[in-house]
Amino acid sequence: MISRRKFIGGLFGTWAGITFLPDKLLSKQLRPIKRTIPSSGELLPIIGMGTSRTFDVGSNKETIAQLAVVMRVFFDGGGALIDSSPMYGSSERVLGELLKKTTNKENLFSATKVWTYGRESGIRQMNESLKLWGLKSFDLMQVHNLRDWKVHIKTLRDWKEEGKIRYIGITTSHGRDHEEFEKIQKTERLDFAQFSYNIEDRVAEKRLLPLAREKNIATIINRPFQRGGLFKKVRGKPLPEWASEFDCTSWGQYFLKFIASNPDVTNIIPATSNVKHVADNMAAGFGRLPDEKTRIRMIEYYEKV
Repeated sequence: MISRRKFIGGLFGTWAGITFLPDKLLSKQLRPIKRTIPSSGELLPIIGMGTSRTFDVGSNKETIAQLAVVMRVFFDGGGALIDSSPMYGSSERVLGELLKKTTNKENLFSATKVWTYGRESGIRQMNESLKLWGLKSFDLMQVHNLRDWKVHIKTLRDWKEEGKIRYIGITTSHGRDHEEFEKIQKTERLDFAQFSYNIEDRVAEKRLLPLAREKNIATIINRPFQRGGLFKKVRGKPLPEWASEFDCTSWGQYFLKFIASNPDVTNIIPATSNVKHVADNMAAGFGRLPDEKTRIRMIEYYEKV
């Protein structure tokens, strides 16, 4: 359990001047909101972190130094799941370099993907990812955007049996391949399914999220901010006063808590290289969540601003 004082103290030690949860929660002992992985019963903090674009920084020393602080803030804030992919340029290499230097990573839940064609190519790619991350095994390996999934899913099952991975999954993003994605959810034994969902793009509420619940599949939500598009719509607009009723102090928390309040969501992976933003994201994983009536009110308010 992490105390509010320890949370703030640790974060202020790395980056001064950041405001996190509402003041009225300062004195409370807080636990990160966690959801159960259905296939195992393991609990996972609901706010994770993506690395698409944000960790693809090559050898830029200044940006890597900033990302090192992002990593510390993420783990200090109760984070665990970090998601990456060979598709994301230098992200896996940069992530591996940062993990070597991160001392508070004991709760790391490592998640990456296979993104290639052919069995042998997939095996080589996954072994390379292990090397880049500096790990002996992954918690979760996913087939990225269903690429050659029928081939890779067999390899993933073999790796799970061998103890090289603990969980297997599939991914998609921005609404593509939903029909095929649903068929795989129905017919394959999966631990995780990753797809897009946010206050503006709620298509997943119709089939993907209910199906995941029915099949006991954990869910990871990508593009929670619509690649920044949600912030463009609310720029300069006031946060509603009633947001305080679910311990929300920013638009970022508003969007993340909307997603987190759906009981079929297991984990959300906002991606950022900004220290203040990751602190704000982690704050969304604490405190109260909106109920169903408030969720409807949140949508109506967002659509009117």
